[in-house]
Amino acid sequence: MVLAVDIERDLPGFQLRVSFTCGESTLGLLGSSGSGKSMTLRCIAGLDRPTRGRITLGKRVLFDSAAGINLPPQQRRVGFLFQNYALFPHLTVAGNIAMGLRGMERQKREKIVKEMISRVKLDGLENRYPRQLSGGQQQRVALARALVLQPEVLLLDEPFSALDNHLRSEMEQELKVLLNNFSGSSVFVTHNLEEAYRLCPNLLILEDGKVIASGSREDIFNKPPNLSTARITGCQNLSKIRVLQDNTVEALDWGCFLRITADNMLEGASYAGISSRHIRPAGKDDHVNTVHCRIFDVIESPHQVTLSVKPTGRETNNISFLKLSISNEEWRRIALQNPEELKICLPPERVFLTF
Repeated sequence: MVLAVDIERDLPGFQLRVSFTCGESTLGLLGSSGSGKSMTLRCIAGLDRPTRGRITLGKRVLFDSAAGINLPPQQRRVGFLFQNYALFPHLTVAGNIAMGLRGMERQKREKIVKEMISRVKLDGLENRYPRQLSGGQQQRVALARALVLQPEVLLLDEPFSALDNHLRSEMEQELKVLLNNFSGSSVFVTHNLEEAYRLCPNLLILEDGKVIASGSREDIFNKPPNLSTARITGCQNLSKIRVLQDNTVEALDWGCFLRITADNMLEGASYAGISSRHIRPAGKDDHVNTVHCRIFDVIESPHQVTLSVKPTGRETNNISFLKLSISNEEWRRIALQNPEELKICLPPERVFLTF
């Protein structure tokens, strides 16, 4: 079942212009706050009305401004997991899940609700109210309510934002299994880059209401097509360049020259970039794109260390920092040898060019 969206929505000071298709693989929507991610979901669900355009789900038309079609939310077969879960506080777990089944024969409704409660691991909690549940349990109720009508599209708006790190990881694993078994289209909004990469094979990048990039997660993260996408996907190392011969560029902001693989050369590109996780301390066998640097800052976290370095031999005032992320063990080894200087390697196959 393919979801096809091609809509525009005009608001004072903001215009949404999005066009994309989504099949059975989960599509992730990334972008800064106010870029139009949640508004896009609300238009698909029928909670907001686009100014013009068309939304189809398979052969069904959900919205068509030219034809005057605008199906109400209850007829769209769209499940929506809201950021704040939007549970009814006066209803029990079973009551919240059953809300979408009003009008159904009682025995059938109770059977479906019972099956859904078991599916989302809420057995024994059916008579509790939202205030009596943990954040993860509330999320399961909201997910069950979204799935109970067997939707053809599942929309998830920052579903883990209210959870602590441990519960977030646990719920992410559960949701991953659910999405893999879901036969319809699913669209996932998040600010968490690692979360998006793990759950969404394909990504759509929004900026100021417009699509600025789309494609596989590998291409979006490793070869972002523009500077904005590189920044949104978390690339901290970006430099203006001057293109030279033989697949070589001068990284003007880093004060060094870099070789680029032929596959990564891009005619007309004005920037080079590389992820902090792809820069590494140079080894004895590294001879290309190695740079002697001075270490200016060390940020330690439980699982990695981020170093801010600048190439030596240049006036550092006009040179931007390069950031690399290494393991704690590797940093301890480096610090024992020389905690002030480091020779790094920017692998040619990891350096991308962009506009």
